[in-house]
Amino acid sequence: MDWYKIKSYISHCIRVLKITKKPDKEEYKVIVKVSGLGIAVIGAIGFILSLVNQLLF
Repeated sequence: MDWYKIKSYISHCIRVLKITKKPDKEEYKVIVKVSGLGIAVIGAIGFILSLVNQLLF
């Protein structure tokens, strides 16, 4: 095992955790809306493709 790589990785993780912050209420609402919209769009595309597949074949 290369201890330098492990130590470097751990220090990198600690640095990232120190600079991140908890999103406030408005940021959380935007994240939830965008994620929900993305899931809905992907689901609609899958449904349309499934429907087209059943109608053509």
